[in-house]
Amino acid sequence: MSASGHHTRFAPDRGLSARMVTTMFLIGLLYVGFTGVLIVLLRGAWPLIVLLSGGLFVAQFWFSDKITERAMGAHQVTPEQYPQLHGTIDRLCALADMPKPRVAVADNDMPNAFATGRNPENAVVCVTTGLLRRLEPEELEGVLAHELSHVAHRDVAVMTIAGFLGVLAGAITRIALYSGMMGGNNRNNNNDNAAIAMIVVSLVSVVVYAISFLLTRLLSRYRELAADRAAAQLTGRPSALASALTKVTGQIGAIPTKDLRQAQPYNAFFFAPALSAREAASQLMSTHPSLEQRLEQLGKISAELGR
Repeated sequence: MSASGHHTRFAPDRGLSARMVTTMFLIGLLYVGFTGVLIVLLRGAWPLIVLLSGGLFVAQFWFSDKITERAMGAHQVTPEQYPQLHGTIDRLCALADMPKPRVAVADNDMPNAFATGRNPENAVVCVTTGLLRRLEPEELEGVLAHELSHVAHRDVAVMTIAGFLGVLAGAITRIALYSGMMGGNNRNNNNDNAAIAMIVVSLVSVVVYAISFLLTRLLSRYRELAADRAAAQLTGRPSALASALTKVTGQIGAIPTKDLRQAQPYNAFFFAPALSAREAASQLMSTHPSLEQRLEQLGKISAELGR
């Protein structure tokens, strides 16, 4: 059984399941504690804090696929428009025994792909036109199998929630501080107490964001390795995925820096991070494992399949 709880033919990954549960528990605990601190320190602003945190969380979770699609300039495509793309996804979904996600294409020269959505029934798999132009059919199959494994394991939803909570912590802090300052002026509270409260809230916010950042990066790197493993085992062609990884990583390094920077906020969702070669080498807290690590794993799988 996959991490999603649905039967698919993607190889189950207990390590990924355990890491997703642990990450969500720790981030959830951190987030509840953070909200509690804000409510205690800024009592007059607690209704706004609760309403904002709950409303934004529900909106992000429910509309995560639409938000990501729009941000990446993706649009859904029909089998008549992209027969090879749809055909490959149809075959992989049949092979994996999973529902077919919506299929989208982003008109972008950066060769990449991503999957998003709160569950397999509401997922979308998107590829860029740059990826379609550069990959051979078997390489494209490997990339799509990688993305479909994210959908099957539901780690897309976990990453969406985990990443959003860290960002939301900062947004709530700014609004809560503003509300607290306004409320403090209206009630003529002691200025020293208000200043101390603002400092404490700012420090707590920084700590919450830093811990959320570290937890999501650790999970993100593991889930990419898990998706590579699952894709290679499903297709039986780890060498094709290795070839796609090498080609995509090399081609991304040639994309203009300005375009890469615009895409970097979505690195956690991409097949390969939007980084230049120099940045990739120095990314100690990258969303993805190194190319060498991914190729080494695929080489081991290839040897195992050969035996």
